[in-house]
Amino acid sequence: MAGLPALARGALSVLAGALLAMGLPPYGLWPLAFLGLPLFLMLLETGKQASWRSGFGLGWLFGLGYFTLALHWIGYAFFVEADTYLWMMPFMLGVLSGGMAVYWALAAVLAQRFGGNGLRPVLAFSACLAVAEWLRGRLFTGFPWAAPGLLVDGMGGVAQAAALIGMTGLTLLIVLWASLPYLVLSGQRRGAMAAGLALLLLLPALWGWGELRLKGATDAMVPGIAIRIVQPNLPQEQKWRDDNARQILDDLEKMSALPTPEQPQGIAGITHVIWPESAVPFLIDESPVAKAELKPLLGGRTALITGAVRLDRKGEGEDPDAHNSIIVFDGTAEPVARYDKWRLVPGGEFLPFAWALEPLGFQQVVQTPGSFVPGPGPRTVTLPGGLRAGLTICYEAVFPDRLVDVVDRPDVIINVTNDGWFGRSTGPWQHLAQARLRTIEQGLPMIRAANTGISAIIDPYGRTLRMLPLMQKGVVDSPLPMAISPPPYARWGDFWLLLLTVLAVSGAFLVDKSTSDRKNSA
Repeated sequence: MAGLPALARGALSVLAGALLAMGLPPYGLWPLAFLGLPLFLMLLETGKQASWRSGFGLGWLFGLGYFTLALHWIGYAFFVEADTYLWMMPFMLGVLSGGMAVYWALAAVLAQRFGGNGLRPVLAFSACLAVAEWLRGRLFTGFPWAAPGLLVDGMGGVAQAAALIGMTGLTLLIVLWASLPYLVLSGQRRGAMAAGLALLLLLPALWGWGELRLKGATDAMVPGIAIRIVQPNLPQEQKWRDDNARQILDDLEKMSALPTPEQPQGIAGITHVIWPESAVPFLIDESPVAKAELKPLLGGRTALITGAVRLDRKGEGEDPDAHNSIIVFDGTAEPVARYDKWRLVPGGEFLPFAWALEPLGFQQVVQTPGSFVPGPGPRTVTLPGGLRAGLTICYEAVFPDRLVDVVDRPDVIINVTNDGWFGRSTGPWQHLAQARLRTIEQGLPMIRAANTGISAIIDPYGRTLRMLPLMQKGVVDSPLPMAISPPPYARWGDFWLLLLTVLAVSGAFLVDKSTSDRKNSA
């Protein structure tokens, strides 16, 4: 590889990143990670004697290959109003994938500075990439979508380790395990091979532990709670047309009242109805027509939890603040609680560096009467009937940290979303998989209502109990799984990631010292 021209080495680095990304849902080809990561480490090894620019470039191209494939689904959103937004797609996708790849480039540079061979680069790169992923989820509002830890979605019981170490801890372990074939390819000695095999055996051990945890999982349900999720499957290009408002509300009301085999009485047997993000194209909390129609529908007994755009009115002549919200209506159609989304989507709900980009013609994809303003942060809301819910909107469910109020722990996570922007792409499947990891990390069930799917009831072990497929209109009726005691990750957060990182870095130095001692003895 050292004799290859720079262009060929760069292309191989992009390929290595793409192989790793093929392990993400819905592909689930996680064994390809055991090819992609060793390939990248071999490329990185050839640049040890070069300047830091070589490591940065290879790491950036590795990340570019990964993120371009992992995030390509975002491009679908620009086809919804193609006349206005399509020209922006290559710029926005290029900036996003290239920007995310910078984190991986810095991880590669740092791992390269560790030097050494054998297990040392494996341990060093695993730790550095995990730290880079932790930073990617926090800096500049954070965007932790498609972390390598998400590969566990196709790895059975291994996903249960999220209850111990969270998604970023899983990233460290998966990168570590998948990098171990590098020891074989680079012709390491028996000692390094034996140590690598011992680390690899942690994979089936953790897998087995996860399967045992699932076998012992409780199937208890919350008494007296009956959930209905409404999935209208409304195409995104029709969602915000004013002339569709009447039909959209009619459809939501009819589906909410629909009798089903699980609920032959229809809405009379339901305690909580959930509509998806921005369910109607008008201000539902300010509409007397909606209130008049919802009151008999809810019948004094059923609560409605719906995604909605909400305005905070200001003084005369001032633009209102717009919030992407969840509004809770009681059985008399009175709004009794609300939650305002606090993690806004860059480029969707706000435009980063607007001062520079707006003069060039760029604009946020979601347009509102005012500017979107973030809410104060996670909070637990008491719903009618006494159920305590941690409310989340859209991609807030991909953040492991500050997902719910840890001081005032809820009974359930409710996530409303609109993945209709992304059609039949990989995006909705990745979104669902990340939501499943949140339930395992927190030990809480999740009610997930999506406009075009995938709507689901997920238990606190990440098991999908009921689901409505992508691009299908219908309802999901289900009892509510009961929460379990907070698992270690819910109680201690990323302390376990810190511990794993310290162990990996310490191991890298100890391995190198042991190698040096043997050389001196010889």
